[in-house]
Amino acid sequence: MPPFASNVVLIAGGVGGARMAEGLARALPAGALTVIANVGDDDDFYGLRVCPDIDTLIYTLSDHIDRKQGWGVADDTVRALDVLGTLAAPTWMKLGDADFGLHIWRSWQLAAGNSLTKVTQEAAMRLGARARIVPASDDPVRTKLRTADGWMDFQPWFVGRRCEPEVLELRYDGAEKAKAGPEALAAIEAAELIVFAPSNPLLSIEPILAIDGFRAIIADSRAPKIGVSPLIGGKAVKGPLSRLMAGLGMRTSSSGVAMRYSGLLDGFAIDTQDLPEADELQGRGLSVLPTDILMRDPQDAERLAAEILAWTAVLQEHRKQAAS
Repeated sequence: MPPFASNVVLIAGGVGGARMAEGLARALPAGALTVIANVGDDDDFYGLRVCPDIDTLIYTLSDHIDRKQGWGVADDTVRALDVLGTLAAPTWMKLGDADFGLHIWRSWQLAAGNSLTKVTQEAAMRLGARARIVPASDDPVRTKLRTADGWMDFQPWFVGRRCEPEVLELRYDGAEKAKAGPEALAAIEAAELIVFAPSNPLLSIEPILAIDGFRAIIADSRAPKIGVSPLIGGKAVKGPLSRLMAGLGMRTSSSGVAMRYSGLLDGFAIDTQDLPEADELQGRGLSVLPTDILMRDPQDAERLAAEILAWTAVLQEHRKQAAS
């Protein structure tokens, strides 16, 4: 087991982040993993606080996830949503009945004065998640997208409009005023390894990095910092990343993703299909792990996590030898 296996931090959001979290949780000893979750997707529906990235992490790490769609609760029903539709309420946000239970409980606890961090950790513990999950901030941060139709909130664009309006600009409202969550900050300060999940860098990771001081906190950490590309052959495994990057004038490549994390990474894991990019990444001072980064199932996710852990241990040993 690598020397840092007792304290690993994963920066994550979305389905790709949840799969990486599951792989690391399976590959590491119990209690070794802390996942810092994106809150930029959070929104209110029917008076309830919904935290999609946090919930996907909780459901995945507790084996409640609907694996076919990658989000929501397995075998869930939509009777509550059917009633809302009958009452002429908008129902484009597909919330299942079991899912509603978590949103009701969270909203109740927040209204009682508990922090999002406390509520998230208690939900993860009670539902049986195999890792600590902490929100990046207890303060509201909301991803906004400027399209030809004007500025849109994230969920109406992502779910309501199925990512169809072309995105011309992004911003993360509230990030400049938000403070890093106390548990998230403590996790980074104590981390022996920091991993950036293969999440959408623009919609899942940068809302975290935009929080005041967060990027600097990670940059100052002495722990090795490893990124995992969300692209294979220039295409996103899941979601709108490729089209989003192209629309914003970015290179739709693993190198283009790594550029978003400039100054934060020591190494980057890319798919073997993207091996021609290795020289460019190494030219930027990054160590490169070319491997099969597609996580088809939990066993595949564990295999990738184990490869990353073993590779990072080798990098650490080389670093020590070079310093001696």
